[in-house]
Formats: sequence, structure tokens, C-alpha cells
Amino acid sequence: MDHYDSQQTNDYMQPEEDWDRDLLLDPAWEKQQRKTFTAWCNSHLRKAGTQIENIEEDFRDGLKLMLLLEVISGERLAKPERGKMRVHKISNVNKALDFIASKGVKLVSIGAEEIVDGNVKMTLGMIWTIILRFAIQDISVEETSAKEGLLLWCQRKTAPYKNVNIQNFHISWKDGLGFCALIHRHRPELIDYGKLRKDDPLTNLNTAFDVAEKYLDIPKMLDAEDIVGTARPDEKAIMTYVSSFYHAFSGAQKAETAANRICKVLAVNQENEQLMEDYEKLASDLLEWIRRTIPWLENRAPENTMHAMQQKLEDFRDYRRLHKPPKVQEKCQLEINFNTLQTKLRLSNRPAFMPSEGRMVSDINNAWGCLEQAEKGYEEWLLNEIRRLERLDHLAEKFRQKASIHEAWTDGKEAMLQQKDYETATLSEIKALLKKHEAFESDLAAHQDRVEQIAAIAQELNELDYYDSPNVNARCQKICDQWDNLGALTQKRREALERTEKLLETIDQLYLEYAKRAAPFNNWMEGAMEDLQDTFIVHTIEEIQGLTTAHEQFKATLPDADKERLAILGIHNEVSKIVQTYHVNMAGTNPYTTITPQEINGKWDHVRQLVPRRDQALTEEHARQQHNERLRKQFGAQANVIGPWIQTKMEEIGRISIEMHGTLEDQLSHLRQYEKSIVNYKPKIDQLEGDHQLIQEALIFDNKHTNYTMEHIRVGWEQLLTTIARTINEVENQILTRDAKGISQEQMNEFRASFNHFDRKKTGMMDTDDFRACLISMGYNMGEAEFARIMSIVDPNRLGVVTFQAFIDFMSRETADTDTADQVMASFKILAGDKNYITVDELRRELPPDQAEYCIARMAPYTGPDAVPGALDYMSFSTALYGESDL
Repeated sequence: MDHYDSQQTNDYMQPEEDWDRDLLLDPAWEKQQRKTFTAWCNSHLRKAGTQIENIEEDFRDGLKLMLLLEVISGERLAKPERGKMRVHKISNVNKALDFIASKGVKLVSIGAEEIVDGNVKMTLGMIWTIILRFAIQDISVEETSAKEGLLLWCQRKTAPYKNVNIQNFHISWKDGLGFCALIHRHRPELIDYGKLRKDDPLTNLNTAFDVAEKYLDIPKMLDAEDIVGTARPDEKAIMTYVSSFYHAFSGAQKAETAANRICKVLAVNQENEQLMEDYEKLASDLLEWIRRTIPWLENRAPENTMHAMQQKLEDFRDYRRLHKPPKVQEKCQLEINFNTLQTKLRLSNRPAFMPSEGRMVSDINNAWGCLEQAEKGYEEWLLNEIRRLERLDHLAEKFRQKASIHEAWTDGKEAMLQQKDYETATLSEIKALLKKHEAFESDLAAHQDRVEQIAAIAQELNELDYYDSPNVNARCQKICDQWDNLGALTQKRREALERTEKLLETIDQLYLEYAKRAAPFNNWMEGAMEDLQDTFIVHTIEEIQGLTTAHEQFKATLPDADKERLAILGIHNEVSKIVQTYHVNMAGTNPYTTITPQEINGKWDHVRQLVPRRDQALTEEHARQQHNERLRKQFGAQANVIGPWIQTKMEEIGRISIEMHGTLEDQLSHLRQYEKSIVNYKPKIDQLEGDHQLIQEALIFDNKHTNYTMEHIRVGWEQLLTTIARTINEVENQILTRDAKGISQEQMNEFRASFNHFDRKKTGMMDTDDFRACLISMGYNMGEAEFARIMSIVDPNRLGVVTFQAFIDFMSRETADTDTADQVMASFKILAGDKNYITVDELRRELPPDQAEYCIARMAPYTGPDAVPGALDYMSFSTALYGESDL
């Protein structure tokens, strides 16, 4: 659907007139719109000397569409693309659509691709949008505009005529009388309206169409048969045709318009003349620049050096980058000015501008073509010349590089091939020299290709007449001569190396045999010396016995070892005999080993000296380990007695602390007897400490005769002393609590029985859950807050456990609360008599001075109805005497 929305007008097109694509499916309507819109476009395009035949085809490239917009708007659009490709067409159509949009028209669903593709619906919608904007929108009658204004104008003009009732732009025009009435109203001489009949619509329509075309210059946009044969003629087609009548007859201000037109024509003429002068000057300057530039581009004088040619290329790049772009812009501007001038002249019905001789656009284009042709040829020549010089320079540089590489490779090779190093070399060195020589021969063969390449490059440089050919040839000849000499020296050295290799192979076999036997024998002697001198550390008698046995086994292998030593020395003597017999120039020692006969004999003698020393060291260590074993057994025997004794005492004290046999005084007496027996046991601990000190001095770290260490014994002894002291203290505290609170022995037994029952882990302490269960079993009904308060009393340090002492303190406190409150009340009544208060004087009279002042400082004034000055309250009295937490 196509919509047009103007910023200056408020939706002059009513909703029922929105472009409805579905209506285009009606062939009759589409046919009417095709004919009407085509005729309307041609009525404007003929002003530019052209027309269209097929509305969806002729606008596809966008050229005539842009021309149509220029004609109807009187404005200049952007320069169109002249290419035939799709992208050029889309670009032109987009320029036209952008121009329409710049006039305040909102295009919906109309794209350039659809116009280029020949979409008839979109094309008709676009033309209708153009008609609305440029033919209908500006119509204004009595403060109504666009469609309403045009309808009102028709109603005003046809109101006096019989049988004419214009209410819309479709069926109101079907009988043709509306068209005839419009013509007769403005040009009565053209139609005899009285002879027209309403029942003859074809005659009426054809009469109006023919007269309008012949006398009013309004093209025939409708077919009478189509209008009559359609139940509802196309509204857009009727509006388009009627708008042509409006524009043809709306000449009320023709005189003023004519004067304005004359002024405009004069201004256009002056502007056109200025454009002509500018064109002439710009064309002359551009042609002169082309005339001067072409000879420079046609100069083909070659240069001998790459630097000179590169300078020419740089000059050409400056021309392309700096000098030519402004001229391209001038040429473009020249063509734009020329086209603009011709368009303005054509629109003004003036003769086309003819530039002076030689300054036509075609002349400039021809000159520009010659310039570009010369430019292209010059660039090709530059590049070819540079490539040619690059080829020569490349070949020369390639020759120098390859020659330098070859010369660097051959440097020192002749001296190396003439060396006599093989005369003093060992067999392994001879073999290495042979392998190195083989590698050199392979390298020499590989360099054959480089020598051939050097010769080929020198030949090519000669053929191309390279300026430095003599030096190239001399260098190439020197390389070839040196190459032949290297080949001869290589063969001579190979023969000498092979002779020497055969002579040394026999000696090498003997050297190898010597090395194979000397190495393991030497390792055996070194290992033996290391073992014999190794500082051993043993901790048990078994370990020293094992070392002694191993040493005896070693001594048994010494005779066989001596035989192997003599055999190895015999091989070396055989080598010495061969060297003396054949006068072999031995440059070094055995290549397979560094072990000499002197070293073997020296190490053997050392081994023989170390054996008796080892015997003595093992004997001394055996005696020391026997002494250590006696110390272990002595300490183990005592520790195995003391350790269990400490554990037994700990268990007995634990049982006494939780059992309920006898009174607290009996338990205390029993515990003091235990304490005395424990203290009397201290000498045995001291004796064990002495044995432990002897063990440490002997560096004994383990003892298989006991699982107890001195540290275990010390910790157990300290725990035993601490436990007996703590247990005695707890019983003493229990006696103090019992006597202070007046608790009977039966109550103490009950407390102990309850505590032991809920001490499930039998640690002498209840954890939090056990204590809660104990309180519940004793009838306490409490929440979390109350339990937390009780825990703060029995476990002030928040250790999470309750001791028996804290338990009986709490239980005795709870039992005494009621008695305390009664005591407070009785004390107060004695001092106060019948009053509800007690005075300061009474308190000072009845109590000692320091105690009286202590209470007075902590008591609050009594504020009851019977209060007198100096009266003290009962509650503050009880708080001062017993504390708030007890009440």
C-alpha cells in the first residue's frame, strides 16, 4: 500500500483513497490507471521532447522518471547514471525517490528494486504519489485543499448545470455531463451544452475528451467505453484527469504570472549567459592543459639506470596524484555546467547552446581521450622499462650473490684438502675424517649446480649487453678454474684417508678389547674402594653382623680379581709391541678409554691396603652395638613397669571421683592416701630418667623392647599428678558447698547419681545436651532463653561442658532460693515493724556502721503513699542484702 504524507498539509488524502493493492487486481481499474497515468506523464514529458509508451517499462532505468520530476518541479535533480547495469538503474530510481521524499512525501513499501523490476502495482502507486504531490496537493479552494479543494471547485463550477451533481470522483462523472459542464463553464463556445443528453454517456464523454484535447491541450487520458462499462470508474484516474482541467482553467492571475514569468525568463537568460562564458573559459583552460601535457606523456626517451627510471615513475605518480585530479574535477564540472545550461535553455524554449569551434563537449572528451591514451601508453612504457632494468639489475645482483656465496663456501677449502691431519689421527678420527670427507664430496656435488647457474647468468648478461660484462666474465672464469682444482684435491685426499684407515683398524681392535675389560674392572675397584671407605651408621647388632658377613664375602673374590688384572695388562703390552714393530705414529692414547695400566695397578694396591682397615672398624662397631643393646633392655624393663602403673593409677582416681562410697570426707582421705603413694613413686621415675640420659648419649633412637618413650612417661606422670590434685580440690570444694548450703549427704549422693547417670561419656563432665536432659528429668520446664541463662551460670567460660562442682553449685542455689526470699522478708519486718519502708536512721541504729552505709548506698527511696523523708524501699533493701539474682 502506498501512502503520501505532507508536512505542510494534514492528510489531504482520505483513508478511503489510500493506495490499495488489492484494487489493482481489478483489470478494468488497472487499465484505466495505466492509460490515465501514461497520458498525464506524457503531458509533461513532451515539454522535454520525449514520452513513454509502457509505464512500467519506460521508467525502469529511472532516466525518464528523473526527467519527469525535473519538468513538473522545475528543479534540477542529481546527475543520472548512464550505465545499463541494474545497479545504475537502481541508483537513478533511488535519486528520484529521494527527490520525492525531499518534498515531504512519505513513501511506504515503494522501493527502487520493484520499479526497476517493472512491478506495475508499485509503478502505478509511485506515479499516483507524484500526481498527488505535484498536481493535486497545491489545489486550494475556500480553505480546502487537495482532494476536497478539487471536489469543491468542481461543485462550484458545475452547480448551475442541469443533471450535474458532483459528489465524488467516480460515478458522479460516469455520464460525461460533469466534464462537459466544466468545459462549457470556462469556454462556452466549444460545446453546445443544451444538445447533450444524460442517457447518452458515450457521446458526452467523447465530446468532452475530444474538445479538451483539441482546444485545451489536455491529452486524452480516459476511454469513454471503459468509464461506461465499469460500475465504479477508477477514482484516481478521474482525479488525475479532472486536475488537468483545474490547472487549465485556473488562470485568474495570468497577468501577474506572465510578468513574473518575464522576470524569471530574463534572470534565467542572464544566468545562462554567465554559464556560457564560464563554460568557454573553463573549456579553453582545460584544452590548453591537455595540449601541454600530451607531449610530456609521449616522450619515450629511455634511461640507463633504475634510479632515473624510478624518478620518471615518481613524476608520473605526482601527475596522477596532484596534477590530474583537479583537471578531472574541472572536466566533470564542465559537463555538469553544460548539461545544466542545456536543460535550462530547453526548459525556457531557448535554442541549445553551441560552444565555439573546438570547445564542444565532444571536443573536450576527444582531447581527454587522447590524454588518457597517451597516459596509458606512457605508464605501460614506464613499467616495461622498469621491468627491463629490474631484470638486468636482478640478474647482476643474482650473479653477485651466487658468486659471493660460492666464493665464501670455497674459501679455505683448498687448504683443508691439502692438510696431513690423518698422519697423526686415531682410527676413530680417521673414520670421522672419512665421513667428513664424504660429506664434503656430497656438498661439492651439490655446489655443481650453483657453478653452472653462475656461468649461465654470466652468459645471459653478455647476451643482454650488460655494461659491466667484463668484470662478470673475469669473476666467472676464476670460479670455474677454482672448481676444477677442488675436484682434483678431493680425490687425492680420499686415497690417503683410506690407506691410513686400514693400518689403524688392527690397533683399534686391541684398544677396544682393552677398553671393554678395563672399564668394568676399574668400576669394580672403584666400587670396592668406596665400600671399604664408606662410613657406616648402624643402630642394631643385626645390622653390624650383616656388614661383617658382606665384607667376608668380598675378601673371597680378591684372587679372581687379580687374574683379571693381569689379563688386561697383557692386552696393553700387545698393543705396545705392534706400535714398535710397524712404526705406527700414534697421536694419542686409547680412544675408547682413559684408564691406563698405571691407574689399574695403583687402585689394586689401594684396595689391598683398605681391607685390613675395614676389618678393624667392623670389630669396634660390633662391640659398641652390644653395649647399646644392654642399655635398651635395661630401659625397656623399667618403662614396661612404670607405664602401666601410671595408667592404673589414673583409672583408679577416676573411679574414686565418680563413685559414691562413703562420705566426702572418706573420699578425701582415700585420695590423700593415693597422693602420698604417688609421691613415693617419684624415685623410680628419676631412675628411668637416668637410664634415658645414657641412651641419648649413646645416640640410640629406637627400642624394640618397649613401646613406651620417656616423653610418654613424663606426660603420663604429669597428668597423674595434675589429676590427683584436681580431684582432691573438687572434693574439698564439694565439702565447702555442702556445708555452706546445708546439703545433706543423701542430697549429695542424689546429685552424684544424677550427674553420673547423664555423664554418658564417663569423662566426669556433662556436655550441653546431657545437662539439658538432666534438667528435664528433674522437672525443669524451660525454653531456649532460660536454658541459656542457666548455662551462663554453670559454664561461665563457655567451654560447652558442666563439671560436677558447677552442677552441685547450681542445684544447691536453686534449692535455697525460696528460703532466701523468706529470710529477706523476715529481716525487713523486724527492722521496719508495721511500716512498708525503713528509714536511714533505723538502718544506722540497727546495723554496724560499715554495713549500714553499704546498704544505704545501694537502696532506692521508697515512693509509696505513706513515704517520709529518708524512707527506703523493700525491694532495694533485699537487693542490697542478698543480690538481685537471688530473689
